[in-house]
Amino acid sequence: MFSNIGPVQLLIVLAIVLAIFGTKRLRTLGSDLGSAVKGFRNAVDDADKEESKSSSQLSDASKKDADFDTTPVEESHKKN
Repeated sequence: MFSNIGPVQLLIVLAIVLAIFGTKRLRTLGSDLGSAVKGFRNAVDDADKEESKSSSQLSDASKKDADFDTTPVEESHKKN
């Protein structure tokens, strides 16, 4: 579909876009797009850190909770 688009056609499209929006608006749009991508990456990294942190806490908790040597009934009998 895009195999017939050459450099001349791309320059014409770029000139039309510049005429419609102007350079200042395109520069602002580019910086806004860049900050949005940066924010998205930070959010994904934070989510990955939280997931690994919670999974490590779960594995530590499961090791701690897996001790069934005494039950609450046995503990109450030991206290008396």
